[in-house]
Amino acid sequence: MREFLEDIHAHQPLEPSEAARRAARPQLRRRFYETVTAAETPDGFAVLLDGKGVRTPARRPLALPARALAEALAAEWRAQADVIDPARMPLTRLANAIIDGVSDAPGPVAEEIAKYLGSDLLFYRAGQPAGLVARQGEHWDPVLAWAHEALGARFILAEGVMFVAQPENALVAARAAIPADPWKLGAANVITTLTGSALLALAVLHGRLSGDEAWAAAHVDEDWQADQWGHDPLARERRAFREADMRAASLVLTSLGGASAIKS
Repeated sequence: MREFLEDIHAHQPLEPSEAARRAARPQLRRRFYETVTAAETPDGFAVLLDGKGVRTPARRPLALPARALAEALAAEWRAQADVIDPARMPLTRLANAIIDGVSDAPGPVAEEIAKYLGSDLLFYRAGQPAGLVARQGEHWDPVLAWAHEALGARFILAEGVMFVAQPENALVAARAAIPADPWKLGAANVITTLTGSALLALAVLHGRLSGDEAWAAAHVDEDWQADQWGHDPLARERRAFREADMRAASLVLTSLGGASAIKS
């Protein structure tokens, strides 16, 4: 069982091409348990396989801070049929990463989110066409207004991709909104890396955006191009894989007091 859990741990959120490669691996293990339940334990809300607690790759109890999360995690394990596919268990991957990694070293994770604030997706705007400019403003301007009003962080916008240094006081103010709780921090980090925007992650964390809204905002440019030129089936498949990770991270924030989860 430990070897299997280590295999799950290896499936952390990846670049789409690498994720697709790993997801296609044929060495999937057969399901080795009959029943899956969630129960409250001294460590938190745990998932039990045939009545036995699951452990992370670091041999820590796979226990979560909220019953709703444990039930969702149990559903992932229950949904595995003849074989167990870690690529289809995004909440399990996230929980393992938080328990074994973020809990012990939150500083580097918070710093990674902070780095995105210096060159956030929402700062860099298209000059044309008018439709794309309007769509970016529709999705992104309210988040920037929220950051200014709620966080005290006023950022500078730029046209194109040339780097623009942001005011230090804005960066300091936004960094203060990065959570210390390892579960919220780990989930916020996933949303940041998936969307390319720390501000979108903070907006979900603090209840300004739902997971759906943040996901749509992160794909304004991509969706605009698809509307003009059509959808690429492979790109849609890769996006669906990443969306599952987004859904898991949004669920963590929802269960711990964040925004509405991304819809199925």
